[in-house]
Amino acid sequence: MTTTFLLIAAAFAAGAMNSVAGGGSFLSFPALVFAGVPSVTANATNTVALFPASLAAAWAYRHDFPQLNGISPKTVLAISLVGGAAGALLLILTPERTFDSLVPWLLLAATILFAAGKRITPFLRQYFTIGPVSLCLLQFGIAIYGGYFGGAMGIMMLALFGLFGLENIHSMNALKTLLAGMLNAVAVVCFVIAGKVDWQPALIMLVSAVVGGYVGAHTARRMNPEHVRAVVIAIGATMTVLFFLRT
Repeated sequence: MTTTFLLIAAAFAAGAMNSVAGGGSFLSFPALVFAGVPSVTANATNTVALFPASLAAAWAYRHDFPQLNGISPKTVLAISLVGGAAGALLLILTPERTFDSLVPWLLLAATILFAAGKRITPFLRQYFTIGPVSLCLLQFGIAIYGGYFGGAMGIMMLALFGLFGLENIHSMNALKTLLAGMLNAVAVVCFVIAGKVDWQPALIMLVSAVVGGYVGAHTARRMNPEHVRAVVIAIGATMTVLFFLRT
């Protein structure tokens, strides 16, 4: 019962965090590992558990989707799907021991990126912006990372959209949640076919994450984003330390 409660609470919080500021995997992935799920399976199971929450959040943001100058949103979506599949296949081919050694470093990099993300985009925009081709190439790389691990993927996308010229945070969040949900959906197909999903915790967390994602998207405008970011950074730093101590 304690483990079940841990997974439910972590998934709800992760779904809400992803819809507001990102970083939900800092909670849900470690919860699965601490529940005894092997790391590669935990990462795949985490993707299964969280991707519907992104789609639920995208539906809540459905009136905020932006227009992309010079490129069709369907093209960006297709690129994200291909990248997500490539990242998922890369994870499937990664040996368990290798991934165990990579996890603390992935968490560390994701935490640093999340903490610095708000400052990176304005700094970069002072010097250059990107066009449709660069947007597609960079989004493809982000999608590969998202299919493989995904920590702070949302921050990467928001930074990318900012460099492309988008400024409305709700429109950026709408696009981010849709692309994240869809690229994770195709990754889920790969994980299911490869038999890398632990279905009992996946189903428990899936329902809780969907509720958390929908609630988070609806309450995002009333929340102080700086407070949310501070909590996410603290969680990421804590989990990074724990995983380094665990190796």
